[in-house]
Order: sequence, then C-alpha cells, then structure tokens
Amino acid sequence: MEQIISATEANRQFSRLLDGVRQGNSYLVTTHGRPIARLSPFAEGRRSIAGARAALLEELRSQSAVDVAPWTRDELYEDSPGDRR
Repeated sequence: MEQIISATEANRQFSRLLDGVRQGNSYLVTTHGRPIARLSPFAEGRRSIAGARAALLEELRSQSAVDVAPWTRDELYEDSPGDRR
C-alpha cells in the first residue's frame, strides 16, 4: 500500500524514504494535499528511456515516408496559435 507524505516531510526524511523504497514501500508525495510525485521501487520490467527510444525508432523505420510538397516558412506558421502578425 502506498503511504501519503507531504513534500516538506519527504524533504526532511528523504534518506528514510529511500530505505523504505528499497524494502518495497511506495510513497505518494503531496503539496497542499495535491499529489505531485510518487516514490516507488524501480520495476525492472519497465522500459528504460533508451529502450523506449529504440522501440520508437524501430516503429518509425517500419513505416513508409509520406510524400508532401515542400512548405514555406509562412505556410508553416499560418493560423498557428499565438501568431503575432
């Protein structure tokens, strides 16, 4: 079960929390009662960032390229949100 802890308390007891994570505990860190972070044991089954990147690149390589006409800079920014012209 996940224990709820305030960010202030987590800051004060970070080493203790890491010891708890090593033992399999999970913590939900809150600020003003709102969740902002989760401390939990690293799951070896999850993909690392490098693994996720490699999987994405492999997927992209398996797809064919779409042939589109070249765009001008003005066309790229036409009707874009925050257009300041």
